[in-house]
Amino acid sequence: MEGKAVDTSSGGAAAEKASVLEQPLLTGEKSKCVKVMVAVDESDGSFYALNWTLNHLFNLPAEESGRESSMVFMVHVQQPFQPFIYPAGPVVYATPMVIESMKKAQEENAAGVLNRALQMCKDKKIKAETLILYGDPKDRICEAAEELHVDLLVVGSRGLGKIKRAFLGSVSDYCAHHAHCPILIVKPPREFVQK
Repeated sequence: MEGKAVDTSSGGAAAEKASVLEQPLLTGEKSKCVKVMVAVDESDGSFYALNWTLNHLFNLPAEESGRESSMVFMVHVQQPFQPFIYPAGPVVYATPMVIESMKKAQEENAAGVLNRALQMCKDKKIKAETLILYGDPKDRICEAAEELHVDLLVVGSRGLGKIKRAFLGSVSDYCAHHAHCPILIVKPPREFVQK
């Protein structure tokens, strides 16, 4: 990425800025393949973030932008199923049949989420890969971003209130503080959340 000199002969505020860097993320001059990772789940907020990413960061096909084909990685993290239930009374353990049924339902849900995300990428002719990970979403998303050496991590904002965020924690907030790459948190517009 090259710097572009700015004429500072006029003085004033322009003189304070000796140079402006033109750093287009995914458009412009020839450069390397850019890898973007988007965390997706069944929430509308995560699909809004994916759609925003595809529309704003991948707006030119590789042939027109003069770059190698950029790639988006879509990651879905499944939390491990807890084989016991804590009702108001004693601990209740789930039967093996219930556990197997829950695992199958989780796998079907993950496949549905990723198929929907892949279809969005295919419609825009963007090269994409999917990953299903297991564990705590906050940790696994940050680990995957580091292992894949992505250039940008994109997560949606679910708009949790202060109380829910205090108890549940915010995946986007955690990633913003722990990811070792640039992170973009896409917050949906108010009209989108109210639907």
